[in-house]
Amino acid sequence: MTRFLMTLPTLLLALLLVAPAAARDLPAWLPEIPEPPKEPERGILVLEYENDLFAGEDRYYTSGVRASWITPGSGVPGLLRDVGELIPFFPGQGELKASWSIGQSMYTPKDIEEANPSPDDRPYAGWLYVSGGLAEETGDRLDRLQLTLGVVGPASLAEQTQKTIHEFMGSPIPQGWDHQLGNELTLMVSYERQWRSRVRAADEGWRIDLTPHWGGTLGTPFTLVNTGLTLRAGRDLPHDYGPPRIQPALPGSGLFVPRSRWGWYLFAGVDARAVAWNTFLDGNLWRDSPSVDREVFVGDAQLGAVLALGRARLAYTHVFRTPEFRNQEEREDFGALSLSWIF
Repeated sequence: MTRFLMTLPTLLLALLLVAPAAARDLPAWLPEIPEPPKEPERGILVLEYENDLFAGEDRYYTSGVRASWITPGSGVPGLLRDVGELIPFFPGQGELKASWSIGQSMYTPKDIEEANPSPDDRPYAGWLYVSGGLAEETGDRLDRLQLTLGVVGPASLAEQTQKTIHEFMGSPIPQGWDHQLGNELTLMVSYERQWRSRVRAADEGWRIDLTPHWGGTLGTPFTLVNTGLTLRAGRDLPHDYGPPRIQPALPGSGLFVPRSRWGWYLFAGVDARAVAWNTFLDGNLWRDSPSVDREVFVGDAQLGAVLALGRARLAYTHVFRTPEFRNQEEREDFGALSLSWIF
């Protein structure tokens, strides 16, 4: 396992070069994906919870929660539909969908019981945000453009959230939130593209498919480019692009449509990121604050399982992340749960 983690950054950098071509160069013997089933009439509610508790840890990226609502094509307002038709990255051949999200993320150093955190460790930081996005889905390709507004610092309420949860669970109370990043508004625009242009089907609903992706994010919380791959294998796989994840991460999708009354799949994926700015490591943009030396190249490897039952999809993802800053003593491991419900 240690040897694998040492070679992971090299593998991820290789993917950075080959993944965008993977969607075009998959073997010709794989048949095309069939047309997706009819979309939901009202929308999809997506609830996500990420926490290092799943890995038995309490450090670095320690928690993230997000709730999202995805509208069907008929629910996209006329003005947003006009905007979507002007976006040059969208293929113009699929169904437009809109999404709205609210979320909170929190970050802490390795030792939360230290009242004066080490200046060489990740600083305390919280982020409270809202997002709105447009997506176009063609059946074998998903393009998404998202605008995110938020705030870092005490106004994110991350300190109160973590202390309340730790007190309720009887866990050690974090002592260093007085040293968190200062209040600052954030603005971020992100674009992602995913393909599922090939799938292999076997008897009795068994399937396997490959989903390459690439994207970019420009903003004050994160500025980066990324690419990678996700492999799914299972029975009666729901029509989706992998389970959703909170940024920065493998993209996945809140959107899903079941192919049968129930289905399941296992998945594995990798993502490589070149990071130009991460305010949760680089510190506040417009004021002095704690900071550490950010690593430019960061990689994720993830494994998990998805169960689709009727209108619901439940997913668990376990993430292994390479160091995000210099002098980081241990890698980051955390888990992610998501529940999607079609209305």
